[in-house]
Amino acid sequence: MKSSPVKLAVVGGNRGRAFNSTLDYLKDKVSLTCICDTDTEKIAAWQKEFSGIIGYASYDEMLEKGDFDAVFIATPIDLHFEQSIKALRAGKHVLCEVYAANTLAELNQLVATVKETGRVYAMAENYVFMRPNMLVLNMVQQGAFGDITYAEGAYIHDCRPLRFNEKGEITWRGEMFRHMRCNTYPTHSLGPVAKWMGLTEHDHMKTLSCFISRQSGLNEYVREKFGPEHPSLKPGYWKYGDSCTTVIECTSGAIITMRLDDDSPRPHNMCHYVLQGDRASYLSGRHDGEDGLVWAKGVSSENADGTAKDWDNLYKHAYKYEHPAWAAHMAAARKLGHGGGDFFVLDDFADAILTGRRPFIDVVDAAAWSSVVALSAESVALGGAPVLMPGFSR
Repeated sequence: MKSSPVKLAVVGGNRGRAFNSTLDYLKDKVSLTCICDTDTEKIAAWQKEFSGIIGYASYDEMLEKGDFDAVFIATPIDLHFEQSIKALRAGKHVLCEVYAANTLAELNQLVATVKETGRVYAMAENYVFMRPNMLVLNMVQQGAFGDITYAEGAYIHDCRPLRFNEKGEITWRGEMFRHMRCNTYPTHSLGPVAKWMGLTEHDHMKTLSCFISRQSGLNEYVREKFGPEHPSLKPGYWKYGDSCTTVIECTSGAIITMRLDDDSPRPHNMCHYVLQGDRASYLSGRHDGEDGLVWAKGVSSENADGTAKDWDNLYKHAYKYEHPAWAAHMAAARKLGHGGGDFFVLDDFADAILTGRRPFIDVVDAAAWSSVVALSAESVALGGAPVLMPGFSR
C-alpha cells in the first residue's frame, strides 16, 4: 500500500489532455509530476496548465530521471507494448490506453512482466465505466439477468477524417490500420460485455471467427476530399474493409457478436450493446440522447401467458440498480470525458495502487480483450474459420 497521492507521469500530450479535468478533481489521490511528448509546444501547454511539472521529449529519459510512481500511456497504439514493458521494469505502475499490444507473444510477455514486477497494470477502457454499462453490470451481479446466453457489442464511428491530415497525408492511424485486415479496435465493444459475462473470471472466450466486408466508404471519402489521383486509391492500398463482424463462442456456451465499422458514412453509434439472459434483456440506445431499454422478469410488464410485454427505460430501475460507484460520484463523473468513463478509469487505477487491490480492468482482462486483434487476423486469413483463443492466467 502507498500513501496518497500517487505521483503520475503522462506520456502522450494529445490524448492525455482529455484527463486534465479529472486530474484536477482527483488531486487528493493523483498528483501530476511529469509530461512526456515529442512536441515541445504540447509540453509547454501542459506546463502552463499544471505549474511545476517537468517536461520530457524522451520517454527513456523520463523513466530514468522523472519523479513519479505511475505512468499513463496515451500514445499511438504501436507504442503501447514497448512503453508498458519499459515502465514496469523501471518499477512504475502502468495505466495504458487501448489496446494493450498487437501480438499474442507481446500479450503473454506483458502478463508475465506484471507478475514478475508486482506492479499495477490497468487498461484505460473507459466504455466499461459508462453509467448505463455499470448499471447493467449491477443488475447482472444481483441476478436480474439470470443465465446469460448472448451479447452484442458494436463500435460504429466514422473515423475516415482521422486517417488523413488536412493535406491528405496519411496519419499514424491510417498508416497502421491500412496494413491490418482484422478487428482493429475491439475493446470498446468487448469490454462492457466481458464484465457482464464474467469473462476471465468464471467464463472464458473459446473460439473466434471474423469476417470483413469490402472497402468502399473510405475510397469514396478520399475521392471527394482529395481527388481521384490520391495514392491511397490505388488497388490494394488498403487491406482494411468497411465493416468487420467477429463472433466469439465462450466456454459456457454463450455467444458474443461484435461489429466494428469506422469507414461507413453514418452518424455515430459508438455504444451499441445487447445482453440476453433467461430472466432479462437489454438494448442500449441507438444514438446520443436515446436511453437504453430493459425488460426484467418479475419487474417489467408481462403478457397473460407470462412472456415479455413492454420495454422499460433503463433508468426506471436506477433506484434499485444504480452502481455504487456512480451513486457516489454522479455529479463529478457526468462532467468528465467519455460519459464519465475517464473519471473512473483514473480513480480505479489510483485506488488499486493506494490500497493494493487488483484494478477493475487488470492485465489479464487487457490481454484477453486485446487478443481479438491478432486472432481475428488469423481467422480472416482462413476465410472466417474459427480459431482457438488462448487463456491468460492470474
